[in-house]
Amino acid sequence: MQKLLLLGDEAIAQGAIDGGISGIYAYPGTPSTEITEYVQHSKQAKDLKIHSQWATNEKTAYECALGMSYAGKRVITCMKHVGLNVAADAFINSAITGVNGGLIVVSADDPSMHSSQNEQDSRFYGKFALIPVLEPANQQEAYDMTYDGLDFSEKYGVPVMLRLTTRLAHSRSSIEIKETKKQNDLKLPGNPTQFVLLPSIARKQYKNLLEKQAAFEEESDKSKYNFYVEGTDKSLGIIACGLAFNYLSENFSGSKCPYPIVKIGQYPLPRKKIERLFAECKEVLVLEDGYPMIEELLKGYLNKEKVKGRLDGTVPRDGELDPNIVAKALGLPNTVLNEIPSIVKNRPPSMCNGCSHIDVYNALNEAIKEYGAGRVFSDIGCYTLGALPPFNAINSCVDMGASITMAKGAADAGLVPSVCILGDSTFTHGGMTGLLDCLRDNSPVTIIISDNYTTAMTGGQDSAGTQKLDKICIGLGVEPSHVRIMNPLKKHHEENVKILKEEFAYNGVSVIIPQRECIQTAARSAREKRSQ
Repeated sequence: MQKLLLLGDEAIAQGAIDGGISGIYAYPGTPSTEITEYVQHSKQAKDLKIHSQWATNEKTAYECALGMSYAGKRVITCMKHVGLNVAADAFINSAITGVNGGLIVVSADDPSMHSSQNEQDSRFYGKFALIPVLEPANQQEAYDMTYDGLDFSEKYGVPVMLRLTTRLAHSRSSIEIKETKKQNDLKLPGNPTQFVLLPSIARKQYKNLLEKQAAFEEESDKSKYNFYVEGTDKSLGIIACGLAFNYLSENFSGSKCPYPIVKIGQYPLPRKKIERLFAECKEVLVLEDGYPMIEELLKGYLNKEKVKGRLDGTVPRDGELDPNIVAKALGLPNTVLNEIPSIVKNRPPSMCNGCSHIDVYNALNEAIKEYGAGRVFSDIGCYTLGALPPFNAINSCVDMGASITMAKGAADAGLVPSVCILGDSTFTHGGMTGLLDCLRDNSPVTIIISDNYTTAMTGGQDSAGTQKLDKICIGLGVEPSHVRIMNPLKKHHEENVKILKEEFAYNGVSVIIPQRECIQTAARSAREKRSQ
């Protein structure tokens, strides 16, 4: 059996390739980005002609994946947890349409918010949609769950969620790979109205989904990813979900945990195993990375006095788990040294030397000085660092595309001029519809699209609007005379300040596009040329 040393993300990608996918659709977002990048760089995937281009946003990615499934092919779509918010409309409804070819949606959660606005738990989305959820404890399970999950999806005709967290996504382990399955032939749905969610059809489809719930629970009870570990000390039982099972195991390296354990890797919950744990044990500790979802469920239908976890403070309510938190919950000493030596100082993130955003902010701060602070709305990208010293230039960062719409709302409230700044990839991801809203009302908003020709924050993936942002804006209806191109270099500072001031004074919609390649992708391209 061939073995590979892979990140959790890469194990999912390899499992999808070997599982017979014909396509992967995604928008880059940490900690999920490396899944798609692995497929894009895989010779095996190229030979199999697996589609792997980046989508404009998570919603379009999910809908493309659903279209490939409609055509009978196996497919995977990947995003980070907040990206699932963008795809939620298609995601929730796809549980009712069902699938034709196997479809796995990977949602990579980020407990502790290492690179995210929140630490929401995607398992709630899976429960909300009433579909099975898989949660790997290690890289091998990440591979196996993807590989087998495509079969599972086709067996029940529903999408299957695969939820992982940052530590598993970005840690590496040896995995055994399996035989590559043949891709599905093109095959239309047997029911020609399956994907037509008119109310009369949707009601029938929803009943079908509800009827499958008992089967999903039975599958969980017999799943190889859910198992009961016997223990001699019945004073405490432990439910360990996904990666939490690894953290628990680290506390008993070289010895056996004395407490009974129910390890969870597949949802809905394996009710029989959990009921057995409650019957045998005096108290139950729930270890889950993310929200206290299982804990809340157990308090709802079992003896709530027995349940300990995030809700009663035994485990911290926020942040990711680690072996020391688990040790503390068990009354054990720390098993891993996690104190940071005093000599090590925090270093806040900063823009790269030579970054084009630096020159944009320098010009922006000078140009807007006469109007006062508090009127620049930003978005999600490298340029969000403009909120920190030395720039202190921006006043918001909420979600993809919200810079434009928040600026519009502020302008509607009388804050004029109202300015926003976002990147080229963020604009095509979630900003274009906001621009249309501004144009409809001719709002006095100045939109700065800082174009560095890439999706820089996640590693330099392709950007859908490269070299055509001005045409997109004019096509949407911006007056051509108020679509201005800037060269964000120090030597053009005075000229750039002048352009900004002119557009701030304009009583309507204007778009300013500073254009210069990301310093990192430029350096990468230079290295590649030298190596040829």
